[in-house]
Amino acid sequence: MQKIAILSASLILTASAAFAQSETPSSSQTTPAVNTEQNPGAPIAGKNSFTEDQAKSRIEEAGYSDVAGLKLDDQGVWRATASKDGKPGSVSLDFQGNVTLAK
Repeated sequence: MQKIAILSASLILTASAAFAQSETPSSSQTTPAVNTEQNPGAPIAGKNSFTEDQAKSRIEEAGYSDVAGLKLDDQGVWRATASKDGKPGSVSLDFQGNVTLAK
């Protein structure tokens, strides 16, 4: 009888240890607090530290050409005219580095 009780206790302990095992962590880890997409509300007003040359370079790196009339407005946003894919338009660069085409 004592052997049966010991055997039952060991089986219960073994089973409970198996249930205590944790799940393996997911291999895909994301950082939802970090926004990796361009700011949809851009351009954002704020103190802009880009120089005129840096602003022009950023706009060109975003795929625009023929950047002209580059001016820093009173909201801290660089504004210019430029072309992308042969289509001219007004572009802006905010203090966060967001380059946007005026709608």
